[in-house]
Amino acid sequence: MAGLSKTDIVAEITWLGLVPDREQSIVSEPQQEVIAQFSGFRGESHSGLTRPSCSRVSAQYPVGTEIKNTRQLSILSAEELDVVAAEMMIGKLDPTLIGASMIISGVPNFTHVPPSSRLIAENGTSITIDLENGPCHLPVKVIENVHPDAGGLFRTAAKARRGVTAWVEREGRLCVGDKLTLHIPDQPAWQGDTS
Repeated sequence: MAGLSKTDIVAEITWLGLVPDREQSIVSEPQQEVIAQFSGFRGESHSGLTRPSCSRVSAQYPVGTEIKNTRQLSILSAEELDVVAAEMMIGKLDPTLIGASMIISGVPNFTHVPPSSRLIAENGTSITIDLENGPCHLPVKVIENVHPDAGGLFRTAAKARRGVTAWVEREGRLCVGDKLTLHIPDQPAWQGDTS
């Protein structure tokens, strides 16, 4: 197993949120602190150790197959979110409108950090990054209700800037203002077939 290397990059949590009932809406409710459990953030409807597979992994499993939940959290970069808002020609994109769990600042090109990277808080709470979170159609109507004529721009503006999905590796409390150190896999990037 490859190890992880601690980097000099330290992010700050600028916003936390919970989606209480994703069947009703993807809108997040802002929080000052959350309890991160192995199943996700306490009170978050995306929590759970497992989940039914969705269309994003339909090439691997029939939709509805029970799989490990690596999509407990949706984490975005404040800097990338500002670029998305600018491309949508709105002043600011409220994280509640896109179902965000956490907004951080201080990690360049955050959406493309290597999968399996960790964000580790000073208290030891650890979040494992799964994959880039592709722009979804669900926020479009929610954004449109607040910013008429802008919702339809979200998917294009958020491409390669939608942040990542993640899961809790070590339990603990997280608060707005906490610092998270980025740890990345200690292995070269895959180059594909070299024969």
